[in-house]
Amino acid sequence: MIHLTTQSRILLATHPADFRKGLDGFIALCRLELLQDPRSDTLFVFINKDRTLLRVLSYDGSGFWLMTKRLSKGKFRGWPSEGQALSTVTARALSVLLKGGDWHPLAQAA
Repeated sequence: MIHLTTQSRILLATHPADFRKGLDGFIALCRLELLQDPRSDTLFVFINKDRTLLRVLSYDGSGFWLMTKRLSKGKFRGWPSEGQALSTVTARALSVLLKGGDWHPLAQAA
């Protein structure tokens, strides 16, 4: 389980990611496309093209975690528009999202 606090920095990649990538592919995506340090104290959240899978990349100080959430039915709704590469959300919004809820009003502009 992900430990979320009100101080958690959470960035959503608004463009769908290629989920055939492994851990190293998502680390490279953070560095090269999102221009972010994947070793920062940030959770990076990615969605697939069909909006049925999420991946969360996190660094805990000693190594990386790549977590996957697949909905058993339906799709993740309310994903931020693809106008900007990243969007920030609160820990509460991510918690709702991970439970498969409709959370789009909780999204915040980056």
